Amino acid sequence: MVSSKDVARYAGVSQSTVSRVLNDPSKVNSENVLKVQEAMRALNYRPNSVARSLVSNRTRTIALISGPLHNPFFVETTTSIVNYAESKGYRTMVFFEHTDENKPIYDAVLSERVDGILLSSIFREDPVFDDLQALDIPVVMYNRRHNKGGNFVEINNIESGRLAANHLLELGHERLAVVSGPNYTSTFHGRKQGFLDEYKRITGMDLTLDLIKETNTTEAAVHQAVLDIMSSRKPPTAIFAATDAIAIFAMDKLQQIGYSIPDDVSICGMDNVSLANHRSFQLTSIGQKGPKNLGLISAEHLIELMEKPANEDVQITLEPALYDRKTTKPRLL
Repeated sequence: MVSSKDVARYAGVSQSTVSRVLNDPSKVNSENVLKVQEAMRALNYRPNSVARSLVSNRTRTIALISGPLHNPFFVETTTSIVNYAESKGYRTMVFFEHTDENKPIYDAVLSERVDGILLSSIFREDPVFDDLQALDIPVVMYNRRHNKGGNFVEINNIESGRLAANHLLELGHERLAVVSGPNYTSTFHGRKQGFLDEYKRITGMDLTLDLIKETNTTEAAVHQAVLDIMSSRKPPTAIFAATDAIAIFAMDKLQQIGYSIPDDVSICGMDNVSLANHRSFQLTSIGQKGPKNLGLISAEHLIELMEKPANEDVQITLEPALYDRKTTKPRLL
């Protein structure tokens, strides 16, 4: 196996010069950098990444803890994060949340040597928050946040829920339902609360409990929630789905049992994923303004913190917008 000593001998420089070229070439004159690079090519030398990390105390690795893959929001944000990190010279170790229990994932991540952590799987009162804050590396939450603060990038979830309720009520729908996810996450807590508050502000009444469904967001759970809602004595004419994934699962079940969208039931989703604009259904959705998703924005800030540590937390709350498409329409009287 070719070693750095072999490279140094071939290039006619010291081994310490080879080490500097690998870890900080700005400290080596350009002539020697070229000599070392030519020697590495000629000898087909591949530096040991573990050894380099021990020398520089950096691994150039990011750990990403993402939400479940059945939600296209997390597919899109994971792709954006990995691509952006790669463009900046970092590799990404990706972990996906599969169940409501995320401790095993955190245990796996905390056992790795990484330069920073991005996560969207944290709960509002998650005890792991203190462990993450105690790390000597930057940690940025996206989409979800902890009640104690920290670094986060989110959308204004309460305002998003209000926008959804206002939109459906303005279309003349009086019987509304909401299908959400676990209330112990900031996203679903805020979206549902905003929706219910706006409904009460406009109508003067509380939404009946049989039309408020909390699920684990899987397809089977959403299908069951839809069946429960539509079997109510007075089924709704409009549904707010707290993610676009929930909306898509709900539409599938509604059509399976004979309802037409939006003629019989209007549906508004949340996240405005790329799939929402698919021509086959054109999902009305709530999402942040601008072309960048929350994952990309959080990755940009994480790498900035890794390279230029800051004294203040990064706390970004983006304002939402309504993307009015073809799954909502005025209620026919």
